[in-house]
Amino acid sequence: MVNNTKAIQNKKTFFCGRDELLAKIIDCFPYPIQVYDTDGTSVLVNRAMLDEYHVSDPYEIIGKYNIFQDPTIIKSGQIHMIRRAFQGESMFFSDVRVPLEDIEKRYGIEDLDITAIYQDITIFPILDDMKQVKYVVAFLVNRRVYRGKDEIEVAKEYIENHWREGFDAHKIAKVAYLSKAHFAKLFKKHTGITPYEYYTNYKIGKLKEKLLDTNLSIMQAFDECNINYNGHFAKMFKNKVGVTPSIYRKLSAGEGNHITH
Repeated sequence: MVNNTKAIQNKKTFFCGRDELLAKIIDCFPYPIQVYDTDGTSVLVNRAMLDEYHVSDPYEIIGKYNIFQDPTIIKSGQIHMIRRAFQGESMFFSDVRVPLEDIEKRYGIEDLDITAIYQDITIFPILDDMKQVKYVVAFLVNRRVYRGKDEIEVAKEYIENHWREGFDAHKIAKVAYLSKAHFAKLFKKHTGITPYEYYTNYKIGKLKEKLLDTNLSIMQAFDECNINYNGHFAKMFKNKVGVTPSIYRKLSAGEGNHITH
């Protein structure tokens, strides 16, 4: 466990003397920046970093986050590269995918409407008068940001283009570059319904169109939509529309007007 008191003291030191101007510049800089003590503990995060991840309290990060203890970084096998920055080198990492789900869990974030971020990350040391590493800075530049609404539109388009096929939540989530769980949550947030409901509604809409074609029998209309006439979807049609397919066709032909849509 990182010593939070030590990290706060280090932050106060960072804001003293010549470091104060640097700290103010970092805080106002429009790109996310995080500053670490020589042991890897975060001692400063700027406003852009907090805003990016919807973190209101900087002390959710300062003193609590240590770059060498981050499981995602450990898993990536890049720890030895990062250590080189703490030994005085400047290191550059290109097109790194940000582990958003880990960040959400770590800081209890619920409304992060970003599905994926890819960043270029530069990690470089700040040296003291004796040319010794005093702090290490991570400077992050977003290359690509995928926001929830955009990715849900991609998923909706995929469903609409593959409505004749069986529903596959995993495949749809993959198209949207989301985990299955995150996709389901985000889809309902933006549409008000689940992905399966959207698929069902769209497929029933297409079946209703086919039922209006009197050149097709009802069974042929189902076949056109790749739906089993005696299967689950036929029952779902009545639940959704309010009448059976045959009655829907009659009502749509002018023999009635009370159709539930």
